[in-house]
Amino acid sequence: MNRPFPSRNSSSDSFVRVNGKIRAREVRVIGVDNKQLGVMALNDALALARQHAVDLVEIAATAVPPVCRLVNLGKFRYEKAKKEKESKKHQHASTVKEIQLSPRIDPHDLGIKISHAIDFLCDDMKVKVSLKFRGREMQHTEIGFDVIRNFLDKISPFGHRDFEPKLIGKGINVMVTPLPRNKRAKHPTRTEGQAAAPAVHGTPAPASKKVPVGSETASKGLTHNPFANIEVK
Repeated sequence: MNRPFPSRNSSSDSFVRVNGKIRAREVRVIGVDNKQLGVMALNDALALARQHAVDLVEIAATAVPPVCRLVNLGKFRYEKAKKEKESKKHQHASTVKEIQLSPRIDPHDLGIKISHAIDFLCDDMKVKVSLKFRGREMQHTEIGFDVIRNFLDKISPFGHRDFEPKLIGKGINVMVTPLPRNKRAKHPTRTEGQAAAPAVHGTPAPASKKVPVGSETASKGLTHNPFANIEVK
């Protein structure tokens, strides 16, 4: 039974018309040297393909007349796959990942966030860094800017800021773009060509354990709280 639409499991290459499967009577032909050979009858185009020991591949079926190219089918599929791969790279580069910070962030949690940002930048993704203030933290925004600057300094070998950090509303935002591969530092843990494990990107950083200011645990220095020594008026 003939199917009017291609199967979901079939590749697009299987539906490219080649040689005798081309239905048009006349076709516009591109030669083996990529030069236009003009419009000719299908039989003449097929004879020309046999003469050059290549295939006649339909590359623009909706054109009038359809455009065909004299090329080896294996080479055509390789070039097509290469173009699709490059296209996916550009789509990847437009992906934006967000890293959220806080003025009270624990040094260990900050290290994890830095590691995630480096992963994203090495995968050619942009990173949006945002820091939110809560309550009276807005009275000391300089602490938040210090956290942001420290974060940006740590990831600077892998990406550059698009603009200086800005205070918008109750938060600080900045966008980081990955450096070109030839100017970017090597990933500190990956081997060359190795991609990040999906679990790393899909698993959020563990939240800092909240410890009341002034408690015994806080006094031992286990929790980083830059607001602890600020007198509240």
